[in-house]
Amino acid sequence: MAEKKGAEDRRKARVRRAIRKAANGRPRLSVFRSSKQIYAQVIDDAEGHTVAAASTLEKDVRGSLKTGADVEAAKAVGKLVAERAAKAGITKVIFDRSGYLYHGRVKALADAAREGGLEF
Repeated sequence: MAEKKGAEDRRKARVRRAIRKAANGRPRLSVFRSSKQIYAQVIDDAEGHTVAAASTLEKDVRGSLKTGADVEAAKAVGKLVAERAAKAGITKVIFDRSGYLYHGRVKALADAAREGGLEF
């Protein structure tokens, strides 16, 4: 028997559907935030693989942060994923906030990625 999708899953699918229509071949910068960590990855949907990724679980990021679940951690991850995407030759992306409100940690990650050189 199929499980019903929750409101969060429906919202995430709705956002992704709209993003894929608007992307025009650009990769997407996808964000996932949990209660303890934040993750970001640049995904090429045409090829179906991840081009660049960063999270607060990495040793070099984790060592410099008090916790992985605050705005400072999100800024560090945003800057790191932008640096890795630039190294892979990607400058223009479309932002996939995964159904989260554009506020707090999600906004901090996006602003740091813009400062790091990504355009969206």
